[in-house]
Amino acid sequence: MNQDRIILWYRNDLRIHDHEPLDQAIKTQAQIIPIYCFDPRQFGKTNFGFPKTGAFRAKFLIESIADLRNTLQKLGSNLIISQQKPEIAIPQLAQELKVKSVFFHREVTAEEIQVEIALHQALKQIGVKFQSFWGHTLYHPDDLPFEIKQLPEVFTSFRKEIEKKSTINPTFSTPKKLPFLPEVELGELPTLSKLNLELPPQDSRAVLVFRGGETAGKERVKNYFWQQDCLKVYKETRNGMLGANYSSKFSPWLALGCLSPRYIYEQVQEYEERRVKNNSTYWLIFELLWRDYFRFICQKHGNKVFYKSGLQGVAIPWQEDWEKFRKWQEGKTGFPLVDANMRELLMTGFMSNRGRQNVASFLTKNLGINWQMGAEWFESLLIDYDVCSNWGNWNYTAGVGNDARGFRYFNIPKQAKDYDPEGKYVKHWLPELARVPAPKIHEPGKLSPAEQEKFGVKIGINYPQPMIDLWQSVKENEKIYNSALKPSIRKQKYSMADRY
Repeated sequence: MNQDRIILWYRNDLRIHDHEPLDQAIKTQAQIIPIYCFDPRQFGKTNFGFPKTGAFRAKFLIESIADLRNTLQKLGSNLIISQQKPEIAIPQLAQELKVKSVFFHREVTAEEIQVEIALHQALKQIGVKFQSFWGHTLYHPDDLPFEIKQLPEVFTSFRKEIEKKSTINPTFSTPKKLPFLPEVELGELPTLSKLNLELPPQDSRAVLVFRGGETAGKERVKNYFWQQDCLKVYKETRNGMLGANYSSKFSPWLALGCLSPRYIYEQVQEYEERRVKNNSTYWLIFELLWRDYFRFICQKHGNKVFYKSGLQGVAIPWQEDWEKFRKWQEGKTGFPLVDANMRELLMTGFMSNRGRQNVASFLTKNLGINWQMGAEWFESLLIDYDVCSNWGNWNYTAGVGNDARGFRYFNIPKQAKDYDPEGKYVKHWLPELARVPAPKIHEPGKLSPAEQEKFGVKIGINYPQPMIDLWQSVKENEKIYNSALKPSIRKQKYSMADRY
């Protein structure tokens, strides 16, 4: 049989629904050979020495690969799993099986692009075609009302333009059957220990038991939209921090491409037809637009998103104080809202959007610590780590990104009172403060010795003293920021009011 063969290179697109490379490969009537490479570079260290892919992320990834393999097997195919770099494994497989083409979803950031270039060069030498597709966003770049290089630097301008002038393409159909694989070594799914990682025991306080894979991702959509009927109040609840359903929690599945954003969009449309159409249904799409925006911004600006001076090129003399940074990492700052969020991240690999804004602001605007350290810590731990959204958001928080508004910081005590008024979230993650009453829970450093005795907490012993004076630190860091800003020519003042 002289049937053509196409390698389907899986990356952060671990699904069979709405998958253009798969769809196009099926249309060619070729024999499709799916492969996933556990690239050893992804399990090395970050610049600041953290595991690049920590245990929580790796567990979710392994589960997602297992689910994809299982799905492909049910359709009559399978998934080849390699422990080598793609530019080594894929050309070898292509030669072994006399493959004509490799189909894949392209990425936009430096490390991923370097792999694509290396693979392309290796395939070129053996006469194998290399075809890329776009599949991580709601809107396709070809359908935007501007070239990527003309992408607005303000999100609101971007949103208004595309809502007015662009349309979202329908999802690609999900295959019912796939061609069988030729005789080939399938490879084994690695365990965490094989990747030199160890997961802490599962913490019962976690908001949700996240399980990787397309099957679990679709189940979460079904549960949140249709069974729990939470979408209708999403806008009102999305700033919560406690419980499974204050927000959609789709982000881990979106990050690995187990869920397509367009699939979620179509589910929202169906919900609007069958249940209700309101601000909340719009707001979920609004948040998906932010994912699009950060990816397009990274495509426009290239490596700038990773520079210490950020997208705006502001040379702030950030500190790299490891003693202070470790207190932040471990949730031992003496500020309960920050500490509770950082401990949740440390114990579960997840944190609410509201929490992320507060802890990032504290690190950069109160401690004056290099935001790149925070971005890499998030990269290591977060199960929903998305390179564009993570680094784009950290750019913004540090005041060096697009849409920045100068020295903007989060008032931690006010945020705590607004979003955790009774201290339920704080007490959930800081049991040492369990008996402190709501009016005093967010500033335990102010408790008198008698109150500490009464509430069973000893400040400085079983809960830390506040590590800084919040207001003094804000003044000092604002001064540093403004002097760094002066040499920069400001062509426009940015506004991001509808984000935060």
